[in-house]
Amino acid sequence: MCIRDRVSTQSTWGKIYMFKRLIGNSAFLSGLRKRGISYIQKPGDGATKRVTLIPGVGIGPEITGAVRTVFNVAHCPIQWDVIEEFNFDDPKCRELLKMNETIMIGVLKSSDKNQKYQEIYQLYKTLDLYASVVHAYSIPGMEMRHKNVDMIIIRENTEGEYSGVEHEVYPGVVESIKVVTKASSLRVAEYAFELAYMTGRKKVTAVHKANIMKLADGLFLEATREVAKRYPFIKYEEMIIDNCAMQMVKNPWQFDVMVLPNLYGSIVQNIATGITGGPGLTAGASLGCNYQLFQQGCRHTGKDIAGHRISNPSALLFSSILMLRALGLPRFADLIDTALSRVLSEKKVRTKDIGGKNTTDEFTNEVCKTIEDIRKNSRPGSV
Repeated sequence: MCIRDRVSTQSTWGKIYMFKRLIGNSAFLSGLRKRGISYIQKPGDGATKRVTLIPGVGIGPEITGAVRTVFNVAHCPIQWDVIEEFNFDDPKCRELLKMNETIMIGVLKSSDKNQKYQEIYQLYKTLDLYASVVHAYSIPGMEMRHKNVDMIIIRENTEGEYSGVEHEVYPGVVESIKVVTKASSLRVAEYAFELAYMTGRKKVTAVHKANIMKLADGLFLEATREVAKRYPFIKYEEMIIDNCAMQMVKNPWQFDVMVLPNLYGSIVQNIATGITGGPGLTAGASLGCNYQLFQQGCRHTGKDIAGHRISNPSALLFSSILMLRALGLPRFADLIDTALSRVLSEKKVRTKDIGGKNTTDEFTNEVCKTIEDIRKNSRPGSV
């Protein structure tokens, strides 16, 4: 069934309503602000929302600290349930992970040689966060090779090459098994088309390597084609991953919504991040029917700069804006979005990765100062 036939199902909130708020209609929101029209909230919508926060390792504590500072200045009604020193092997940590349906993560540690799975992948599997979403777009005021890029990359998040099924069949010979199921392919394809439908996008591109992996990627394409038939008003196309990687660099404007298996999705999300400013600017989310997780679009630990207080918190701040909209707090999202965008466009305070010399704290303080200026000078009903 397509979205219009499923408005009463359990997955509606997790798949449709939430991403309508996540991505939103920027022109519509801009129009509301210009006319000074307030958002209409239900009674009780202003109640404090609880969010699980995992600072993690590397630059994680720095960037999550920046988000908390900005939220305090913006008076966001968020209560953080912080899990310090998160360890997926600890049963208590796993239990705490499920206490709230909304989670924010700084950076989780990479797996060591003896671990079968990375912690972040275990987390995706446990919470069934099957759709990894990165919205890569050109930010005004940022110097980039490509201008006016705007694409959404949706990556299947729970299987494929990340299934962890590998073994040594003979000394010096290793097999790694790629697992693809029809059920998982169908649901991520359905999500991609629902998102395109709800956000007014025109095209969905399925990326694959079915010319070589005829069964595995062939099954993925079978699923995407099946879903595409239910959305005849959305253009559907297919592209081999090799060509896709080249086209992303050469002509990124041709892409709108992309849906990919796990490994290809990881590669393409990183390419998209690279051509729209880098890992310090791109937001990400991983979504399922019961939980939603917000993090940077590229999951790099930043070990080389950790502790130096020079990391760029913009990516996680943009992710926090998506989170606020998903939680039904659009005014706070707009306030932070406006302040962050203004700081980036004015080019006065920037971290090293985007051509500046400022620290994480200096950048965060500038965003906070801008929030206070906006609040002081705005009229009722605007940000």
